[in-house]
Amino acid sequence: MRTRTALSAAAAACAVTAVLPGNASAGPRLAADIERISVASDGTQADDKSADASISADGRRVVFSSSAKNLTADTPSTGDKVYVRDRRSSQTTRMGYLAPTRPPVISGNGEYISYSHVWMDNVRIRQYEVSTGRSISGNCSLFSCSQPSLSTDGGLIAQISVSYRQQTYGQRVEVEERRTGTLKTVATFAHTKPAGPSLSSDGRYLAYQDAEAGDVFVHDRTDGTTSAPIEGPSKEASLVQLSGNGTKAVYLSGGDTYVHDLATGTAQHLPGVRGVAIDPTGRYLLYAPGGTTGPSLVLRDLRTNTDETVATQPATAGPGAVSADGRDVVFHSAADDLVPDDTNGTPDVFVRRLY
Repeated sequence: MRTRTALSAAAAACAVTAVLPGNASAGPRLAADIERISVASDGTQADDKSADASISADGRRVVFSSSAKNLTADTPSTGDKVYVRDRRSSQTTRMGYLAPTRPPVISGNGEYISYSHVWMDNVRIRQYEVSTGRSISGNCSLFSCSQPSLSTDGGLIAQISVSYRQQTYGQRVEVEERRTGTLKTVATFAHTKPAGPSLSSDGRYLAYQDAEAGDVFVHDRTDGTTSAPIEGPSKEASLVQLSGNGTKAVYLSGGDTYVHDLATGTAQHLPGVRGVAIDPTGRYLLYAPGGTTGPSLVLRDLRTNTDETVATQPATAGPGAVSADGRDVVFHSAADDLVPDDTNGTPDVFVRRLY
């Protein structure tokens, strides 16, 4: 793993290297295959839509949401629920009865998942241990908590605590240590626009955004320092994801994608495309090309500047969609010709294995 110096204001002085998607070569490294994830343990296809998936670092487990009523024997009849598909054992397990308000997330080791849900008049975050189904309720310093991000072992959870009351209006970017219940505030904002926290695998680094100012920051929890806006003084940016090893931060600005190297302060610039996710090693970027023709999702090797098509039919994905080393990519699509016998007429979740 790359050694990184402590973050400081100097990180904001970013040099930008343009990387044109048209100059990259396309095609799989080796044979590619697609597996449908939103199925019951016996392989029965979902009877309603599925979406919002993320994958563990080793590609074994995928968490997703679905309004299907037939994925497990005890699934409640209405509303979205959260499921984990174990690709090794071919088992699909429901994680709680609550409907998620945002896409669920999974820890790097695949042992924990987390999502926010409505609780009475507020929003809360609940975490589940995949192997046992045990639920863990977290702390919330204000009235509502959402936007969870997990460390690899699930021991740390980054979240946003929000208050809509006049006396305490705004939000806090927080990190909770699950075993002790200790909460530490990283940043506060006098607005409630999404801050999108993204935690590194070891929990040391936390990226987040000030959506009102258009700035992206990275906080080092070890030495307590926070970078200046990594996009520099001349741009407005929105955060996509921090790589698991804490070396790369992906952000969007002006219709383009930037992959910021936090050690050198330089950034790779991908014009006219929308970055979607980055793998835990920081080498592989999943992006959606601009325009209305061509593939819908492409995986870029940032080291060799070569591309591989992930999906040619309309498809979408989000942060956490790429496993380590770019081996697996999870996405959802309404296309009915990605796998045989897709006859449910509704969006499904798929994994494409690239090697």
